[in-house]
Amino acid sequence: MTTMPSLFISHGGPNIVTSDSEARHFLETLSEYMPRPKAIVLVSAHFETDGVVVVTDPAPEMIYDFRGFAPELYKIVYPAPGEPALAARVVSLLEKAGLSPCTIGKRGYDHGAWTPMMLAFPDAGIPIVQVSIDPNRDAAWHYRLGQALAPLREEGVLLVGSGHITHNLRAFFPVMREGRTPDPELVHKVDAFTTWFADEIAAGDTQALLDWKNRAPFTAENHPTDEHLMPIFFALGAAGKEIHGERIHSSKEYGFFAYDSYLFH
Repeated sequence: MTTMPSLFISHGGPNIVTSDSEARHFLETLSEYMPRPKAIVLVSAHFETDGVVVVTDPAPEMIYDFRGFAPELYKIVYPAPGEPALAARVVSLLEKAGLSPCTIGKRGYDHGAWTPMMLAFPDAGIPIVQVSIDPNRDAAWHYRLGQALAPLREEGVLLVGSGHITHNLRAFFPVMREGRTPDPELVHKVDAFTTWFADEIAAGDTQALLDWKNRAPFTAENHPTDEHLMPIFFALGAAGKEIHGERIHSSKEYGFFAYDSYLFH
């Protein structure tokens, strides 16, 4: 069976599924980067728990975890099934790694899950098992999550971390909703931050990446809170000891809100 890659996706807001944006058009081509997965294990920045939790739900419903968007976005249904047997395998691997997972029997798809997946795999025919992040744990802990689940790549399972390479909503919403001009200094800081990540991933420098809080430029301006960056470390851990990472998409909204996505193989 072909070994699947792992992915980090900047998932955007729920309106990405209706917007005419570079990020949307990229996600619509995502399936071209790999064979069709047998199943998907997805870590979303919007699924936050204490420790790691695995969803065993065989038929996840929808979570509309956003406010102030167009009414039609609250009517979208992405009916991809869950897969309890795969969820049990995920739990077993996490237990083996000493990560003490818990399970939840009922949880729907948040927009970090359904927006990119419905664009990438619109037929909704691939089972998805959701795994949480812990916003109180660091990059190294989320890297261990990816390491623990890396064997699934040999079984035809695609491992996806869905977050955002930058996520300063305090700067984003005034620009989006009030039409303000982006701060040129913030544009510079976003460029410096995303370039640092691209360079370190291209160099395969795992230690630098895990120490991003100390080594990357302008961390607070790009991530006032850390949760939307943690899925990249899950994807990084799933890539194996010698990472081969490739930035497969880079675009910005309003000149500063970055949508970088990475393929690890």
